[in-house]
Amino acid sequence: MRPGYLAHTYQDPRWTVDELRRSKAGRTVSVVLPALNEEETVGAVVESVRPHLGSIVDEIVVADSGSTDETVARATAAGAKVVHRNEVLPELAPWPGKGEVLWRSLAATTGDIVVFLDSDLIDPDPSFVPGLLGPLLFDDGVHLVKGFYRRPLRLESAEANTGGGRVTELLARPALAALRPALAGVVQPLGGEYAGTREFLESVPFAAGYGVDIGLLLDAEQRYGCDGLAQVNLGVRKHRNRSLLQLGVMARQLLGTVLDRCGVDAAGGAGFTQFVQTSGEWLPETTEVLIADRPPMREARSTR
Repeated sequence: MRPGYLAHTYQDPRWTVDELRRSKAGRTVSVVLPALNEEETVGAVVESVRPHLGSIVDEIVVADSGSTDETVARATAAGAKVVHRNEVLPELAPWPGKGEVLWRSLAATTGDIVVFLDSDLIDPDPSFVPGLLGPLLFDDGVHLVKGFYRRPLRLESAEANTGGGRVTELLARPALAALRPALAGVVQPLGGEYAGTREFLESVPFAAGYGVDIGLLLDAEQRYGCDGLAQVNLGVRKHRNRSLLQLGVMARQLLGTVLDRCGVDAAGGAGFTQFVQTSGEWLPETTEVLIADRPPMREARSTR
């Protein structure tokens, strides 16, 4: 292994689906896709997982965050079970964001291992799920597996070979290098394709919104050390790229989660102000950013 990587880093995973199936040893696997208005892509992501259903995958669940388009219909037609955010733990008023539906999905699934895949993937690869499952089924002590990949940047009708993952390279990885240097060897700390044991996922809080992915990484490293982490090269990941203004809000939210996990109060009020040029003037626009955690699902269930 080259210096700088996690010890459990797989650049060229070669395990087969049959090897994974034999290694399940009675364990079950749930695949969860968080979704909000992803009608153009969610069906293809479900279809990329469906060949594994009944073999290395036991259930495919789309966790819907209140879609107003055809996301639910297309996910259902593709073969997924759709769970609406408001129907899981209905006694709790829902929060906005990805972290909320991932947290609630734990109460709507049963797998001993949970695989998360973003639902905005373009040309999703059926090898994503087998790739993520390998370290959890073969390596003792691994509780969280992150995918990493080349991320092309889609600019209007053109596509640059690299350049996606701007928040990762400009904020997330520098912040980890400064505050949690043991995690500097994680290639894609914000990647939405990852898998974990239910034992781990139900024992830690889930950050609201975009902070969830890096929050789970920080909690796993704190609980198990880097020996409890793995990362797998999944090849290429294409998805919808966001504007710089959208990425700014995302960056503020995940920075709040990183600092919170490192003992710094970073809530800083409810708003994040950005500036937009209109008719020659730079005018402020303020967006509410929720920086908060849902409690570990194990605790939430015990108080019901």
